[in-house]
Amino acid sequence: MSQSAPQRQQGRTGRPGGFGGRPGGPGGRPGGFGGRPGGPGGRGGRQGDRPRRPRRESVVEVWEPKTLLGKKVASGEITTMEEIYEKGLRIQEAGIIKKLLPDLKTEVIDVGLIQKMTPNGQSTRFKALVAAGNKNGWLGIGLGKSKQMRIAIEKANNAAFLNVSPIKLGCGSWECKCDQKHSVPFTVKGKGGSVTIEILPGPRGLGLVAGGRIRNLLKLAGVKDAWTHTKGSTATMNSTSRALLECLRQTFSHG
Repeated sequence: MSQSAPQRQQGRTGRPGGFGGRPGGPGGRPGGFGGRPGGPGGRGGRQGDRPRRPRRESVVEVWEPKTLLGKKVASGEITTMEEIYEKGLRIQEAGIIKKLLPDLKTEVIDVGLIQKMTPNGQSTRFKALVAAGNKNGWLGIGLGKSKQMRIAIEKANNAAFLNVSPIKLGCGSWECKCDQKHSVPFTVKGKGGSVTIEILPGPRGLGLVAGGRIRNLLKLAGVKDAWTHTKGSTATMNSTSRALLECLRQTFSHG
């Protein structure tokens, strides 16, 4: 005898259905409230179980002077960089530069790898080249090396602050002859490794006729209008930066 539809449904074992889950009924699984336990309407998560960790605040290091010059700067006995250069004192702490020139900005120029073979195998280290300037007559360039990139950049920052040198700005262009400090006062030439750079004063409004990285260094020094002429492998930024810094130092020493 054939069974009717209601009789067939009674013969099967069914499970109750629920709200928002899969439909219950004959042979079906129980439904739930929209998801797994752990969060309303979603998969199991840790949002309600654990509180979020607070963010670590950046710790500002307090400079503690160690040299006699550093103690004089910290106490306020020496207030300008000109006093240090007039007395011929040697700067051995980067905190002295940060104290007297608070508007200095640092910029990473170049990063790379140093690989060499040792008796224990191949050794790999990182190197970083950093420039520090205030766009108003001060520029320094430093090199740092370490097994970690962060430490190499920190070493390069300290070296850049220690190598900060004054730069004399002026207008040495015969086309302009103004009294504003927008270029170099005369033609300067410097050499670093295989690279030779010559900087010629330009008229106001000319801009910087130089490559991308050399242009960025001139901007940090405060030079706005100039021509540049380079020779050698300018892709080697270590030699290029030394040659440029030697050029700009001549404006102060020869001027």
